Amino acid sequence: MPNAVFDTVIRRARVVTGAHSEVADVAIRDGKIAGIGDFREAETVIEAVGLILIPGLIDTQVHFREPGLTHKEDLATGTLAARHGGVTSVLEMPNTNPTTTTPEALADKQAMAAGRAACHYGFFFGATPENAERLAEYEILPGTPGIKVFSGSSTGSLLVSEEADLRRVFEHGRRRIAVHSENEARNRQMKAEMAPTDVHQHPMVRDAESAIMETRRILGIAKDAGRPVHILHISTGQEPAILAEAKRHQDVTCEVTPQHLWFAAPEAYDRLGTRAQMNPPIRSAEHREQIWRALEAGVFDVFGSDHAPHLLSEKALPYPASPSGMPGVETMLAVLLTFVAQGRLSLETVVRMACETPARLYGITGKGHIRVGYDADLVLLDPSRAFVCEAKNLHSRCGWTPYEGETLFGEIHGVFLNGDREIGPEGRQLRFDGLEG
Repeated sequence: MPNAVFDTVIRRARVVTGAHSEVADVAIRDGKIAGIGDFREAETVIEAVGLILIPGLIDTQVHFREPGLTHKEDLATGTLAARHGGVTSVLEMPNTNPTTTTPEALADKQAMAAGRAACHYGFFFGATPENAERLAEYEILPGTPGIKVFSGSSTGSLLVSEEADLRRVFEHGRRRIAVHSENEARNRQMKAEMAPTDVHQHPMVRDAESAIMETRRILGIAKDAGRPVHILHISTGQEPAILAEAKRHQDVTCEVTPQHLWFAAPEAYDRLGTRAQMNPPIRSAEHREQIWRALEAGVFDVFGSDHAPHLLSEKALPYPASPSGMPGVETMLAVLLTFVAQGRLSLETVVRMACETPARLYGITGKGHIRVGYDADLVLLDPSRAFVCEAKNLHSRCGWTPYEGETLFGEIHGVFLNGDREIGPEGRQLRFDGLEG
């Protein structure tokens, strides 16, 4: 059709936003959303009656292991897994080897992603006691959403656990700081006292009190510094009330992972062993239900996968030598859609927490919404179609999933990146213009 007005029209899908849904055509031209309404002339027309159209997900916490740990994952395989799962933008974490704690390391990681990434990408900059005074300049480097702090250690060497160092980090800069919030001193004390040998002990070695006391401490430091803060992967039933109270007085946001909504101890450890090991841990069903109540009450702001792959051979090491972390970027949308099928979530909540709010929190230009002028990063799907999750159908290099054999929902009919439905290495570095300056 040589005189077509648009490159692509997606016809009669139910277009879902964070607030409502409507049946409409979405027209795409030059990689952007060019119209929402009733359109017929296009080079390509995709009939989508009965299907759902949502923005591509923005996963604000992934670990793609490049450089230094590419036997587990790399930027090509991680972004490919993301794209197949309906995630069109990722924010990758700095605990690689070397760590992303200098401008040179950030530039190296950006160069590694260029021409290889199957989705869009940004890279967090890691805080250390050594670079604290320069974080105000580092947090506004192109391609980074800001600073990540590990106040409790996890995979890799990044750690800022002393209060004086944490205060210096929070006092240098203005962007929202993302924090892995566990108390390092308590974790080390509990490990020394317990001398654990069984993964069932993991929620006790890194107990609820470690997360609770550290989240209180981080909130206090952030308040004193007048700094926005984002607490990652909440795992306890007590933290949501602390966060809800803090939100009344300061700029606080927080994340919940699909894992902490799906799994519970001891069943997860009984069935999966060290494959269920992550930081902070999978905890009891009581903690899980309190987290669900907090989600229903609107305490949480975003979903994040905390995709943290390790090889099965590594996970098979005897606890506590086994590494913490599990893959999840490719299954995040399917798990959330399973909660929708169960009646525990709405599609609007999924879009708000996995698309719109991440774009707003990090000032991501042109992403997270189905609006005219925005990038045509879209997912076309049937949320009612069930499938059995099998690692053989997934794309992460680590080769396994904690959801193996589970019935999940959501058949994806197309993931569009800049209007392109074909999956290839066309991912681009994200712009954070909403936070620049």
